[in-house]
Amino acid sequence: MEIRASTNNVTELIITGLFQDPEVQRVCFVLFLPVYLATVVGNGLIVVMVSVSKSLRSPMYFFLGYLSLVEICYSSTVVPKFIMDLLAKVKTISLKGCLAQIFFFHFFVVTEILLLMVMAYDRYVAICKPLHYMNIMSRQLCHMLVAGSWLGGFIHSIIQVLNTINLPFCGPNVIDHYFCDLRPLFKLACKDTFVEGIIVLANSGLISIFSVTILVSSYAIILFNLRKRSAEGRRKALSTCASHITVVILFFGPAIFIYMRPSSTFTGDKLVAVVYTVITPMLNPIIYTLRNAEVKIAMRKLVCSRRIDRK
Repeated sequence: MEIRASTNNVTELIITGLFQDPEVQRVCFVLFLPVYLATVVGNGLIVVMVSVSKSLRSPMYFFLGYLSLVEICYSSTVVPKFIMDLLAKVKTISLKGCLAQIFFFHFFVVTEILLLMVMAYDRYVAICKPLHYMNIMSRQLCHMLVAGSWLGGFIHSIIQVLNTINLPFCGPNVIDHYFCDLRPLFKLACKDTFVEGIIVLANSGLISIFSVTILVSSYAIILFNLRKRSAEGRRKALSTCASHITVVILFFGPAIFIYMRPSSTFTGDKLVAVVYTVITPMLNPIIYTLRNAEVKIAMRKLVCSRRIDRK
């Protein structure tokens, strides 16, 4: 990707950050560093468990492993620099680096959205068509669904970057956020960005609305079909679905708030963005582990085997 020097006098951006007070920034550093480390370790454990545990070979855990991998990736596009910037007096990023961060952030976020839809479909087949589950959710189909999720994220992200890369940046270079995102960056362009803003609204916001509609419909059908199950069957199915629904709400709520409303002040946006860039990726392993007996058993076996190997 080349940025035309003739239309861009700005090559470096200054990031305002989450807060301006140095004391508050140091407190945030102490809080957010352990959260990020927990995100990497927690999701990394799930990836390892799904890879090595023979009891986690079903399609649901196959998708969960990739979801955890994406969580690590998309959190890592933003959080490490954000944490380092908390200790920096001047927070800067190159324009090319900013565009790269936008590309990878949107790439991993939309990949996660599509994976959540895939996981909802997996639960629909498992609960509504249990006798045909293994035939429908074949290994080949699972790989195709995961590959399609990655491809969808890539196409979405390419559109976002192509929508932004030719904008002229010739004036102010202070981006009012703690990471590079489209709307704050558009504020710095030396032209009207109404059309580009509409494209962002269509490409990001409508994806969220469409995905939520599909997800809500899937889980509504699942809950309707659970009426025919035994009490024990309903309890087990609801426990699994509750984990998925909780993750969906935590992920989509902030995204819809930011992308499906007119641009105004970014103060609220920055605080809401902390939820889905810093907090939610850490919570996902906890949500899936606490409500899933098979994952807890696999984790105990993994920890015990490591202890035996050390001895």
